[in-house]
Amino acid sequence: MSGAVSGRALASLRRILALMRKELLVILKDPRGRVLLFVPPVLQCLIFGYAATYDLDDVPYVLVDQDCSYVSRTFASDLDGSGVFRRIADLPRTQDAAPLLLSGEAVLIVVIEPEFMRNLAAGRTGAVQVIADGRNSNTAGIAQGYVGAIAASFGQEVRAVQGLPDQAVRVVTRAWYNPSLETRWNMIPSLIGAITMLMTMMLTAMSVAREREEGAFDQLLVAPFRPTEIMIGKAVPSMLVGLVQSSLIFLVALFWFRILFAGSCAVFYLGLLLFLAAAIGIGLFLSAIAKIMQQAMILTFVLLLPFMLLSGLMAPADNMPVALQWFTRINPLTYAISITRRVYLEGVGIDVLAPDMLALLAIAVVTLPGAAWLFRNRLV
Repeated sequence: MSGAVSGRALASLRRILALMRKELLVILKDPRGRVLLFVPPVLQCLIFGYAATYDLDDVPYVLVDQDCSYVSRTFASDLDGSGVFRRIADLPRTQDAAPLLLSGEAVLIVVIEPEFMRNLAAGRTGAVQVIADGRNSNTAGIAQGYVGAIAASFGQEVRAVQGLPDQAVRVVTRAWYNPSLETRWNMIPSLIGAITMLMTMMLTAMSVAREREEGAFDQLLVAPFRPTEIMIGKAVPSMLVGLVQSSLIFLVALFWFRILFAGSCAVFYLGLLLFLAAAIGIGLFLSAIAKIMQQAMILTFVLLLPFMLLSGLMAPADNMPVALQWFTRINPLTYAISITRRVYLEGVGIDVLAPDMLALLAIAVVTLPGAAWLFRNRLV
C-alpha cells in the first residue's frame, strides 16, 4: 500500500516537474522575453530611485528684501549657500514677485520684512515671510520647512554673536534607520515588493490565457494532469522569476544606491516567498477567469492600481479612511512593503514580523486553493 502511494506521489512529482520545465521554456525561450522580464525591473528601480523623491535640491525663489541691511543680505546668502535654494530675482515688492510664482518659475517668495536687523539687534524676533505655491503642496511644505530650519540656525548664530542666551528649549534631531532622511532609503526597499508583484502577477495571470489563445489549453484537458498539479506547475516558475527579479532590485539597492542592509537574508527571502505565494495565487485566480490575454491584462491592471495605492508605498495606511484601511489588510503588498522595509532598514527578525508573515500565509491559503478550485471546474 505504501509503495503504491509513494509511486503515485513520484508520478505526480514528475508531472509537475515536466509542466514546470515547459512553463520555464515558454517564459525564457524568447531572448526578447528574457530581456523584458529582467531589464525593466532594474530600470524601474533606477527611475524611482532618482525621480520619485521628496528630497529637494533646486528650489527657485524670489527674494523681496524690505530691510536692505547687512543682516538681511547675510540671511539671503545662507539660503543661497544651502545647496537647496536658487535665487532667480530680487524684487522690491511682493506684488512684483507674484507673476513669477503664478507662472511656476518660482516655488517660493521669501519676504524679509522691514526692521529685520533692528529687531534682531534689540533681541527681538526678526520677521521673514515665506509665500509658497500651494498648487504643489508637497514641494511647498518641504521647502517652507527648509527655510524654517535655516532661519532657526541663523537666529541662533545672531544670538551667539550678540552674547544673548540661547533659546529656552533647544531641539536636537536624530533619525534612526535613515540618518540623512533620504527618500530613496524608504522608497527602494519598498519597490522590491511592488515591482515584483507587478511582473509576477502579470506573468501568472497571462499563463493560462495564453494557452487558450494558442490552442494549447485543449492539450491540458486530455493530458494526465490534475488541477492541483497544473496550479503548482504554473506557480513555481513564476515564483522563481519573481525571486530573480526581487534579487536584482535588492542588488541595485545595495550596490548602486548603497542603502545599507541591516537584516538577515534568510528572513528577507522567507518574507518574499510568502508574498510571492500570495501574489501568484491572485494571479492564478485571474488566469483561471480570463479567457484571452487581453482580459488577463485588464484584470491585472484593475487590481494592481488599488494594490499600489493602498499599500503604504506612497502614503501611510494609517492616514487613510477606516474603510480603506480594512482593504489594506487583505492586500499582500501592504505586508510585503512592511517586511522589506523593516528587514532591510531595521534588521528585525521573524519574532517581530510574524503577524505580517502569517497574514501573507493566510492570503496564500485562500487564493491558491481558490485558483485550484477554478482550475478544477474549468478542466472537469
